[in-house]
Amino acid sequence: MASSAGAVSCLAALVLLLLAASTASAAEKETRLRVYWHDVVSGGPNATVAQGPSSNASATGFGTVFVIDDPLTEGPNLTGSKLLGRAQGVYISAGKDTLSLLMAMNFVFVDGAYNGSSIAIVGPNPTDLAVREIPVVGGTGVFRFARGYCQARTRWFDATVEYNVHLRHD
Repeated sequence: MASSAGAVSCLAALVLLLLAASTASAAEKETRLRVYWHDVVSGGPNATVAQGPSSNASATGFGTVFVIDDPLTEGPNLTGSKLLGRAQGVYISAGKDTLSLLMAMNFVFVDGAYNGSSIAIVGPNPTDLAVREIPVVGGTGVFRFARGYCQARTRWFDATVEYNVHLRHD
């Protein structure tokens, strides 16, 4: 009799745990969005990158730090697309033998449904791959408690990169 009471208690606890998990996931939202990041490094009036000196003369620029405040647009054309936000943060040339970047940036939205919200993107960006997956580790505003990933595809160098972002958030 004691063992059946214990089994009932375990079953009741399991049911409560499952109910709590389903309630939490039911309140969670899923968002997918696409933005184009324009990392203009060549100078001129649209330059959006400050570059620190590299630590050595490696072919990959190992150790070079780039500080960014880059436009995020609705389409791939920098001048003909609607500005949705800014990519603000840093990336570092972290690969000694291949060009691999460590990205630490926020996509800060300045227009539309996501105005005033942001997502935090932190992780490796191995640029020799056609599609790179980078983690989304947080967010603010509409994207509070965001987690997920983005897929980056370079459209052309000097650089327009398509970011397809997949998020779960409150």
